[in-house]
Amino acid sequence: MSNVDPRRLVQKLWNYCDVLRDDGVSTIDYVEQLTFLLFLKMADERAKREIKPEQIVPDELSWQTLLDTDGDDLEVQYRKILTGLAHEPGTLGTIFRKAQNKIQDPAKLKRLIVDLIDKEKWSQAGVDVKGDAYEELLAKGAEDTKSGAGQYFTPRALTAAMVDCMLPTPDDTITDPACGTGGFLLAAYEHIQRHHGAALTPDQRRRLAHGAIHGTELVDGTARLAAMNMLLHGIGTPNGPSLIEVRDALGKKPERRASLVLANPPFGRSSSIRMVGEDGRATREEREIERDDFWATTANKQLNFVQHIASLLEIDGRAAVVLPDNVLFEGGAGEVIRRRLLKQYDLHTLLRLPTGIFYAGGVKANVLFFERKRAREEPWTTKLWVYDFRTNQHFTLKQNPLRREHLQDFVDCYLPGKDRAERVANERFRAFGYDELIARDKVNLDITWLKDASLEDADALLPPEVIAQEIVEDLEAALREFTAIAEALSSRTTTTTVDEPAQEGSA
Repeated sequence: MSNVDPRRLVQKLWNYCDVLRDDGVSTIDYVEQLTFLLFLKMADERAKREIKPEQIVPDELSWQTLLDTDGDDLEVQYRKILTGLAHEPGTLGTIFRKAQNKIQDPAKLKRLIVDLIDKEKWSQAGVDVKGDAYEELLAKGAEDTKSGAGQYFTPRALTAAMVDCMLPTPDDTITDPACGTGGFLLAAYEHIQRHHGAALTPDQRRRLAHGAIHGTELVDGTARLAAMNMLLHGIGTPNGPSLIEVRDALGKKPERRASLVLANPPFGRSSSIRMVGEDGRATREEREIERDDFWATTANKQLNFVQHIASLLEIDGRAAVVLPDNVLFEGGAGEVIRRRLLKQYDLHTLLRLPTGIFYAGGVKANVLFFERKRAREEPWTTKLWVYDFRTNQHFTLKQNPLRREHLQDFVDCYLPGKDRAERVANERFRAFGYDELIARDKVNLDITWLKDASLEDADALLPPEVIAQEIVEDLEAALREFTAIAEALSSRTTTTTVDEPAQEGSA
């Protein structure tokens, strides 16, 4: 058992981030460079160990070559390594895919290599220590609002509560189609280790480490962080198949199904493609996803992820998905999807989340819990249990962050692993029958019943700084919606203009 403190490792590495920030290296760029260098260091340790040494990278692209060079030669060698390993298959290729050196000062790069990373024995630190240290670095990266990295990071307290409700098992096939840095996948794996670890068979251990837990991520930089995160936690192998697939999950029908899906799809209302014509003019074309396994065609990313996840589940498979409010009330395709979900799936629980818990501002979100069932005439949803954790709940990222204990009442009400017929209603937890839900205008699932105490009692008013933050978040949410609408209208106008023949004599 290692006595290495992950917090000491994090602080040691993080202190150097301030030095590099003066050179224009952002927080997320720094974490990405650490990813490359930590991988090379651990590969070097595996190649030099006495028992079963393992050659992961070629000698000419090894960690030792960085230790042996200085100055401009170091920068040249580092770029050579990044370029060379990007073409490797499997996990290696995912981590180094499109990798670039963001540390332009060779002296500072050398110090990072020699003083901060080489002095630690990462392979001896233990899976839990180095994994925890890396996750702390990712969390710190998410706090950098300017980088936008927060959109890939779900609050740990929420992730843990969702996993505790879903009770992943060693026999599950677990996936996240928008996995970000892999938080849900790791939380599920750690839950299994904690509750089933002593009883796991060798086959179950192999299965969990080599494919039963996998994810998909669109952004190269984020996918490499997820692949490294999983590797540091003991999932996958450095020179084995990548458990993180780099592509647009919505682009095609799922090739394999899962028994458990945990996800927080990217924020933003619609998908669009920026196109530049021969005249140099840029246009934005709304990107509707058309798939024969979808119930409705729409450009709304979240509605498409609902359909994708529904298609991704195997029979009796279960899902817990973080989704914005518009999924609950949007008309058109949204109504079609909600009707299908209620009838063909068992949409049994909805958790309304408070504001102030996400790094990306202006987010009003919920967690939908549903299960896939075999086809039948009768609706599968009999009751939708709604837990209102938003009304009269106020959190901030710094002064009053969301903690796991804040969600314990919801988890207790959920009754993980028990018959939902045993659930009991309370002030925040109510059930709504299928007929009642279908009768609502546009099958609107944006259901509230609690009264905001601050509206009735002046003494219950929130502090000014909290009220100001909530106003900011409301405005940011509205701005996101207006931006999406404006882009959609602009794309239609531009398409009409482009399709019309040019006037004679026009430029």
